[in-house]
Amino acid sequence: MKAQVFRGVNQLSYEEIPEPTLQADEVLVQVRVVGLCQSDIKKIRYPLYEPPRIFGHETAGTIAAVGAEVKNWQVGQRVAVMHHIPCMRCDYCLNDNFSMCDTYKNICTTAGFAPSGGGFADYVKVPGHIVRNGGLIPIPDNISFEEASFVEPTNCCLKAVKKAQIAPGQTVLITGAGPIGLMFVMLVKYFGAKAIATDLIPSRIEKALAVGAEAAFDARDADLPNKIKALTNGMGVDVTLLAVPSEKAFFQALDCTRKGGKILFFAEFPDEVEIPLNPNILYRREIDLIGSYSSSYRLQSLSADIVFNRRINVQALISDRYPLKDLSQAVEQAIAPTPDTYKILIYPQ
Repeated sequence: MKAQVFRGVNQLSYEEIPEPTLQADEVLVQVRVVGLCQSDIKKIRYPLYEPPRIFGHETAGTIAAVGAEVKNWQVGQRVAVMHHIPCMRCDYCLNDNFSMCDTYKNICTTAGFAPSGGGFADYVKVPGHIVRNGGLIPIPDNISFEEASFVEPTNCCLKAVKKAQIAPGQTVLITGAGPIGLMFVMLVKYFGAKAIATDLIPSRIEKALAVGAEAAFDARDADLPNKIKALTNGMGVDVTLLAVPSEKAFFQALDCTRKGGKILFFAEFPDEVEIPLNPNILYRREIDLIGSYSSSYRLQSLSADIVFNRRINVQALISDRYPLKDLSQAVEQAIAPTPDTYKILIYPQ
């Protein structure tokens, strides 16, 4: 089969490699479409993992083979694939910190080499633990593979929305109107809150309004805090979701978030970044700082429901489609986006 193999920093090699072989409890999925995630891009661009690996995890496809012990799954079924599933028994899982679970971190779908998602290949192998514990999600007949590939990123965004306790009637600032920021706009609106978005690109500001933001502004606007307060009866927003790894965005969030509000870090910052902060700002204004990483097992069914019942319009997020052989070009476009670049999807075949 064909795969894009990570051979080193900024080195992707389109190669022919052996198709994965199955153990008795495993499932082989033919990849129909896989989303290009910012986390994939970071793994390709920075020395975070030893090569060789095959990345890609926002996967939807068709079951191509099942191991002899697999029950309830048949060849030909259309499925969305969750690349991690927690153990549900460790202290992290018992506290709903599923993404901290060692099993969650270490057991992963694979197309070969060190398990790393494997979606950037013709076929991906799903380990038995993931097969047995809900990592394969049947795709309804009326839902496309493209839409189904959004179940995993929807889960990640939904986890952040739930952690920030966003509620009907609240106002939420979303910094960055790329594909993740736009999904936040949709989810915030779906849960009855008002979304305000910022970005540096005029077309993304317009796009945020088109998908449901109450207001959208240029992130460089020096008067942004006053404009936010004018929209919130002088209070500031209840929650800010940081969808870009920007120090300026964080300090802007401090200026725009009300006393007693929350700021949630969703985008991952470079490791070398340190943000100087006077702790009295948090103490006197009672601002909560929250982090949200990856997905939540607890929200898997709700994420599928939101996508499969089209409660948000994930199709509106798709801007580009690339064949697998051109993955390097897709990554370059994501790094230096055109004004109309949003979600990029990859097609193995």
